[in-house]
Formats: sequence, C-alpha cells, structure tokens
Amino acid sequence: MIRRRLGASGPEVSAIGLGCMGMSFAYGAGDDAASTRTLHRALDLGVNHLDTADLYGHGRNEELLSPVVRARRDEVFLATKFGNRVHGEATGGTGSPGLYVDSSAVWAREACDASLRRLGVDVIDLWYLHRRDPATPIEETVGAMAGQVAAGKVRLIGLSEVSPATLRAAHAVHPVTAVQMEYSLFSRDVEGEMLATCRELGVALVAYSPVGRGLLTGAITAREQLAADDWRARAPRFAEGNLDANLKLVDEVRAVADEIGCTPAQAALAWLLAQGEDVFPIPGTRRAYRLEENVAAADVRLTPAQRARLGEAVPPGAVAGARYPEAAMRLVGH
Repeated sequence: MIRRRLGASGPEVSAIGLGCMGMSFAYGAGDDAASTRTLHRALDLGVNHLDTADLYGHGRNEELLSPVVRARRDEVFLATKFGNRVHGEATGGTGSPGLYVDSSAVWAREACDASLRRLGVDVIDLWYLHRRDPATPIEETVGAMAGQVAAGKVRLIGLSEVSPATLRAAHAVHPVTAVQMEYSLFSRDVEGEMLATCRELGVALVAYSPVGRGLLTGAITAREQLAADDWRARAPRFAEGNLDANLKLVDEVRAVADEIGCTPAQAALAWLLAQGEDVFPIPGTRRAYRLEENVAAADVRLTPAQRARLGEAVPPGAVAGARYPEAAMRLVGH
C-alpha cells in the first residue's frame, strides 16, 4: 500500500484507509468476527489508517477495534471522533431519543477520556470534531481539543463537515491536520472553496463514503436489497425514483471501469486518489474481499483522459437526492 503524508506536517499513512462505521452502525446487523478478521487483514495489507467514532454503535465500534488496535498498536494510525450525542445515552444525556450535537469544551474532555477507555489506548492519533454546534464558538472547542494534545491524550486534531470559515478559525487556534468530508464521484461539493482552503492551509482532505455509500460498487441494484435496519433505506439517494436515476450514473462509471480493466469501486477510488496527494479515501466494509478490492485501487493508474471521463460520467449536481435526510443535512456545513 502506498503512503502519503497526512497534512503539511503529519505522519505518512496509507493512501486508502478503512472506515469502520458499518461494522457496528447504520448498515444493518454487524458481524464482529468477520469485522475483526477484516481489521487484521487491513493491517496485513498495509492499511494502517483506521477510522471510527464514539457515535458508531454508541461506543461499540470503538470497543470492537480495541483488541486489534491494542495487539498491533505500532501498525495503526487511529482516528476517532466526538460531538454527536444521543438523548438518554449512558454518558448522562437526558430527554427523548434523538441525535444532537455537543461541541462544548466540557463534553470534548469527557468524550476524549471515554474514547480512550473504550479503545484501550493511551493516545488517539487523530481526533476529530464530528459535527459542530454553531452556538458554541469553534475557538472554545478547538481550545479544549488542543488541551488534550497538551495532556498527551491526542496527537493530532481534525474537523468533519465544517465550513471553510470554521476551518480557518480553528486552524488559527491550533493546527488542524485533516478535514473529513463526504467526497466521491457522487458528492463533489468540496471541490470548490473547501478543498482550496485545505490546500492553502496544508490540511489533508479525508474522504468518507468514497464509493457513494455502496452505490458506486455496482452491487446495489434495487431498494429491496436494503434491510429494514439499513440506514440507506431512508436515505434520499436510495429513495424510489432517485435510485433508478442514480443507477444509470453507476452504469456510466461501470462502462469506463470496464475499459480501464477494474471494478466500478476501484475506478471511483482511483479517481479520488488522482485528485491530489492530499486526498485520502476511507472506504468502509466489513468483508475482507471488499477490502482487498478497495486496496487494489491504489494500483490503478488513470490516464488524464480516463480521469476526465470518470468525472464526466457523474457531472457535479447530476446525482438525484441529497446526501442525508433533511434533519441530518442541517447538522453539516457549520
């Protein structure tokens, strides 16, 4: 696996990482044994960038990673996140069930300690603010995050789904190593001011959902394939009508991938890697064979013409449906 430097002064990490959310959260029932095998296989293949969050499975995803990370700590670049909370959670929230954002300094410190306990490690390599409450000044949040760096509990800090203005304000308080944003052939909003700001400041762009939440694999062809507890069954891009339109775009990507001699997922990942040395896709999977397919994308070398044709296969704005349902969309871009 090729490696790239994460941000202007961060460590070298695998160009393709592993998003661990789906092992415990959002995409239906998990399989801890299979996921554990996939985690070990990732490290065997040189994929050292593992990404989780305290929200995923309400802490269970961090606990799932813990035995693997502790056994092979020197091989792992470990990223986790805080800021999304659930009413009534065991950590002390009250009220009716539902997601809310807490980016206060008090919660930052509590959340960091809780993640360290669940992960069973002494330090988090990259700690993100998962979502930002605009009522809390970003300077307050990043100041608290910087305090955890000073305390030796965190090595590097990052932000997720913020605005360029927030990134600038945060970076003025403490260096931001990475910004995590949804970025794929299906989600290209970052290609304007966000990516330009990252490059100006020397901040890496970590691309989550780089294969369009599975759509760009070509494996999903009908809504009936999605289990009732799969979040995508309620996602706008998988809604009746939208899915059919989006599958036509997948067919366009597949046609280019066939000419290249790779799978649609590999073409989508190779296209992202070709956007710049500062772009780090973190496709998620529970299955070792999918992991191996994703890793092989690092060996796909696109010609300028192939890169252009993939971009033209899914023009910006062509995808039907928003990235998230309306309530979740209100939590991004602050």
